[in-house]
Parts: sequence; C-alpha cells; structure tokens
Amino acid sequence: MRIAARGYGVAAALVAAALVVVLALASCGSTAPGPVDATAQVPTPAATSDLAPQRTPGAPRVLLTGLEVPWAIAFLPDGNALVTERESGRIVRVTPQGAATPVGTVGGVSARGEGGLLGIAVSPRFATDRAVYVYYTSAEDNRVVRLQVGPDDTIDGTTQQVIVSGIGAASIHNGGGLTFGPDGLLYVATGDASRSDASQDRDDLGGKVLRVTPDGAPAPGNPFGTAVWTYGHRNVQGLAFGPGDRLYATEFGQNTVDEINLLTPGADYGWPTVEGIAGREGLTDPLVTWATSAASPSGLAYAGGSLWAGALRGERLWRIPLTADGRTGTPEALYTGEFGRLRGVVATPDGSALWVTTSNRDGRGSPADDDDRILVVPL
Repeated sequence: MRIAARGYGVAAALVAAALVVVLALASCGSTAPGPVDATAQVPTPAATSDLAPQRTPGAPRVLLTGLEVPWAIAFLPDGNALVTERESGRIVRVTPQGAATPVGTVGGVSARGEGGLLGIAVSPRFATDRAVYVYYTSAEDNRVVRLQVGPDDTIDGTTQQVIVSGIGAASIHNGGGLTFGPDGLLYVATGDASRSDASQDRDDLGGKVLRVTPDGAPAPGNPFGTAVWTYGHRNVQGLAFGPGDRLYATEFGQNTVDEINLLTPGADYGWPTVEGIAGREGLTDPLVTWATSAASPSGLAYAGGSLWAGALRGERLWRIPLTADGRTGTPEALYTGEFGRLRGVVATPDGSALWVTTSNRDGRGSPADDDDRILVVPL
C-alpha cells in the first residue's frame, strides 16, 4: 500500500443546496416505516441573526493519499492523529504535515460489506493510561475494545480489553461511531444490522447510542439502568458534541430520508415505525432531513459555530449552522462532487481546521489514482 503526503492546494467549489423535505414515505416490505403525518414539517431553520459566530471554510488541500478506506480519525494530545482503515484493520498515525506511519493492526477484524475496523476514540486520560478505543466487526458481533499505546507509540492490536460486545453485526448497518463526552464517558453508535426490530428492543444493543464508563459498565444516570442512552435508530455512524455539551448524531435513512438528530437520554427516534419527520407523540423528530441522494451522512464534527457532516452518496460536506441554544440554521452543501464520497470528519484540537476522509475505495465509489485521501479544510 502506498501512502503519500501532499501539500498542494485543491480548488473547491462552494455549492449551495436546498434542504430537502419529504412529507410522505414509501412502503417497502416488513421493515418499511409507517406513514408520516402530512402536516408534519421540518422545524423552521433558525434566523441568521440567531446563529453562533460562523467561520468561513477555506479551500481544502490534500494532506495524505493512498489510504485504504479510512473510516475514522481521532487526535492524540501531541497533535498527531490516529486513522482507522476499515478493510485492512490497520491504525495509521498521521502528523499535521502529512507523514503517515502504520502503528498497529487490530486482531479479530472481519471486514465484510460495511463492517471492519470502524470508529476510534482516544482516552481523555491518555497522558496516564495510554489507552485508545476502537469499534470493529468480528466474526461474531460488533464490539468495542481498549488497546494500549506503547512507549514507542506503536499499538498492540492483539492484546485487547473488551469493553462492549454482543452488538449485532451484518454486512450492512454496523454503526461504529465512538466519542468521549465532556463527562469523560464513552458514547457508542450502533446500527440495527438489518434487524429493524432490534432498534425498538431496549434489551438489544443494535440501533442504539450507548453510554458507558471507560471500563464498559453502564454509565451512572443512564435512563434504563443499562448501557442504552437512546434508541429507535437505524444506523448511526457520526457523533459530535456541540454548544452546551449537546450531543448530535447522523443517521442513515432507508430509501427516502437521512437525518441529523439531537440526542436526549431515553428518547425514541422512531425506527422502524417511521423514517424522518413523524410529528407523533412519544417519538423524537430529527433536526435536519435530506433526501438520501444528497447525503448518506457518516462522520460528524462541531467547529466554528457549525456541525459538519460527511456525505457518502451525496459526495459533499454538509455545513449545518447552530445557534448557541442548539437550534439549526439552513444546511449548506460544500465541494459537491469534488472529492467523491466523504466519510470521516473531525475538528483539529485547536478548532482551526477539519480533517475529512474520502471513501472512494469502499466498493461504492469511483476511486482516483490517489484515493483514499485525507483533506484539510481550514476554518
């Protein structure tokens, strides 16, 4: 595998795109969502005057080429980043200058379909515990394990402490997002693994966002006394904390509507009863919806007053402005079609830029010779 650093600028087009509102959903087999109330509307975007101060993104530049389906990025305290490769099971350390060094291979990874080595998070106590956490698909399940970073900065991918296991696995809908919250607890995004009934079963870990301690125990204060934080999800891959420590998530729809949700502990986000806006008592509606052709949202980050979502099928970076109290403004599409499928999105530790990964070698894209890449978007 070749990995090459680059520092040249890449011209970027800023393409405005209208938010797509879908008021009726088609039925499709036993897993189809129920009918949507035709009077339900996407919440009115916040007025521009209410938005938090916004930073205007600069032209992206290519930091690194030659990766093999990079899935997630997590920054270390020293400013370097760890990048997971879904297919190879490798973790690659990348410097801000674009130098790349493979530092470990995670044992037990079964890369099939959308499964493989997925999310990664660095312990908030890394200076003392030297721990990183990864989410991966094994032969039996999806699981979260803790790995140790050695004194030489290599990672022993075979000596693993299992934190969460028994998450349903399949060739699709494996979830995979990981992030530590301001509370020092680990948040885990899972998918329904093609078992839509799992999403409403609070005893099943599929189709949920979980909240656990660094050792994997259900976090104190969880709404059901288990690891479950929210439920009724189809496939969540991106998690990001925004203003006021609010937690947001991207979610793949089925045929019609993709979503961004604001997560509230104990809330039911509707799958498979509904897809998108329902306006039904007991279900929590999304903040933002798109047609699946414009999104298929994966990675999510917060920086510069906005959420930033990588779009796979939509081949663009979505910018969703936020207000100080957590409302969303009108989404804006950037770089549509410029770089192909965009997956991982993370803000640099100082918030001055985004790192964004392409996912053109995942079997659904049209890879260029230098794919897959990491792009840097200045803010």
